[in-house]
Amino acid sequence: MIGGNIQGVKDYLLKELENLFEEKIEKGKFLREDIILKIVEISTLINKEISIAIDRNGKILDINIGDSGSATLPKVEYKERKLCGIRIIHTHPNGNPKLSDVDISALIELKLDAISAIGINKDGKINGISMGFCKVQDNNILHEEYLSKNLSTVEDYNYLAKVQEIEKELRARNIDEDYKEYAILVGRESQESLDELKELASACDIETVHMILQKGSKIDKSFYIGSGKVIELARAKQIRAANLIIFDEELSGIQIRNLEDNIGCRVIDRTSLILEIFGRRARTKEAKIQVKLAELKYKGTRLIGFGTELSRIGGGLGNRGLGETKLELDRRKIKDEISNLKTELEKIKKIRGTQREKREKSNMGKISLVGYTNVGKSTLRNLIVKNYCKDNSNKTEDVFAENMLFATLDTTVRVVELKDKKEVAVIDTVGFIRKLPHDLVEAFKSTLEEVIFSDTLIHVVDSSSENLFKEISVVEGVLKELGCEDKPTILALNKTDKITEEKLLEIEEKLSTYETVRISAKENINVDLLLEKAIEKLPEDLRKVEYIIPYTDTSVSAYIHNNSSVLSEEYQNEGIYIVAMVDEKVYNKCRKYEK
Repeated sequence: MIGGNIQGVKDYLLKELENLFEEKIEKGKFLREDIILKIVEISTLINKEISIAIDRNGKILDINIGDSGSATLPKVEYKERKLCGIRIIHTHPNGNPKLSDVDISALIELKLDAISAIGINKDGKINGISMGFCKVQDNNILHEEYLSKNLSTVEDYNYLAKVQEIEKELRARNIDEDYKEYAILVGRESQESLDELKELASACDIETVHMILQKGSKIDKSFYIGSGKVIELARAKQIRAANLIIFDEELSGIQIRNLEDNIGCRVIDRTSLILEIFGRRARTKEAKIQVKLAELKYKGTRLIGFGTELSRIGGGLGNRGLGETKLELDRRKIKDEISNLKTELEKIKKIRGTQREKREKSNMGKISLVGYTNVGKSTLRNLIVKNYCKDNSNKTEDVFAENMLFATLDTTVRVVELKDKKEVAVIDTVGFIRKLPHDLVEAFKSTLEEVIFSDTLIHVVDSSSENLFKEISVVEGVLKELGCEDKPTILALNKTDKITEEKLLEIEEKLSTYETVRISAKENINVDLLLEKAIEKLPEDLRKVEYIIPYTDTSVSAYIHNNSSVLSEEYQNEGIYIVAMVDEKVYNKCRKYEK
């Protein structure tokens, strides 16, 4: 069966191509002239590329029709230290017989026996044919290309001997199959945004080899960037040996597909990259469900760009387009999965709500740590828990804190006991970032409800960051989206040990409208002061007090029950033992019963 873009191709031409499956090329010969002339004739008539895939026995395995610029390649089986056993011969209706960047990428990435391009001029005449082979150089797989003017020279080329030579090199040399991803970053907004994209890529073990910034407001519907820039990108990809292109903005499914077809390697956007990082970092069941939910929503609108694969490793060369029925099936499957995940999240949300209700009944103050990703929130949270957690067993229970973007995804709540026995809940949250995908904000809203229900926010910032003020603005934007912009907030200037006093004064002057506290979570500087300032902003001044109420004064016991939160009660010989969270009024009235 003929694959690819057969729309508009007359049935008799498709039949002629199907008949080629009955033909066979003599073993050892590279091509058969009459077969090539036939695909050249049909390619000229339909003005589309035609590719044929042939095994080493001369059997035609696949025939595919592309558009005027590319043909889809067949899937091939990976073989370690060997070529795949298939050669591709295809037409170039644009007249250029030289291998394109897409051709060369396919040759190396699929480890084809060979790839050949036939240039066809406007009159349907062959004006050249190229042959490309893999070659081993400095333990890397590169390519070499030969050009010829006529088919007969290529037809009798002893390509099997060439294949044996290449495979001997593959076996003899210690080829390190490099599965690392090398990316070119493409952006339109600013160099700062591209630099952050580089950090995001690094957090996903992707090495950035080049960055391209295109200024201008006009967005190309087909490629996002201009067609000239696409050509520049394809050349840069080849020169830099990149195998991944990452765009700093969201792309549509059509744009992803068009870019991959023209550049010859996998293309993803910023949202896809962030989703991948979130997928790797998620540890709890809730976080994993939230990430999966956001991922499905994102990919559900881009099925055409992802082909039959719905994972980041899918896509790229070798994937056929979906039929309409398969597309609808995939959409329905995604819709069902989203529904199931939402049901799971609702169950977890109810449990979280029950836990929150218990804290609210206890009148316990709630302080949330918010901020840009990688500013030190988790380090600060770990320090607070270590110094103040009422349960000693929790002192060693650290949240993962590393110098990387999105080290923490899971919201954690810990009750800490301060020096005056007052208890507060300290909540650590996922870090925010510029252009944080809306689907992720939506998916994580159940987790971020802890922020919504908090009494006070500690907005942690990296005072040493060159983008400090932009990062503050991004966090405030997300808080506004959550409806938390008016909550009492303290700006914690973290990492002050990394900058000079002069720089700190300059920052504080620019942030004069904020209440700020200089801290260093790493060096344990001013953390006590920060907590004191945060507690001052709690709506009620509560403290934990232990009482012994004589049985002759049971009315006092009733008063405490009616006007405070009783944590525990026990009937002892000398009276009623009560532990309660009380405000200043209750504390003063019952002070003589304090244990």
